[in-house]
Amino acid sequence: MKNNFCQLWLTCADKKEADKIANTLLVKHLIACAKQVPVSADYWWQGKIEHGEEILLIMEGKLELFDRIETEVKKLHSYETFVLEAVPVLKVSKKAEQWLSGEIKNG
Repeated sequence: MKNNFCQLWLTCADKKEADKIANTLLVKHLIACAKQVPVSADYWWQGKIEHGEEILLIMEGKLELFDRIETEVKKLHSYETFVLEAVPVLKVSKKAEQWLSGEIKNG
């Protein structure tokens, strides 16, 4: 099966920000689903190691919509430098493929 589905990963400052971003992307049919997971993050920032508590959004989307999703995230995200990553999905069950195809905009 050939598809262009992906999982999009994005950390957010808190639940309120994650809710706002997820809802905006869902309303615009740029994603079909957003899962929120609390995470502890350790990372380099401005020359030193930082630690923070964040919300990880794991979203179901299409690779061809990445630029549009990034544009929407840029409008809503509080971080100066956010990390939005797309991971291609190699296979998906038939019923899930139908659902995703029906909910996500075409290019």
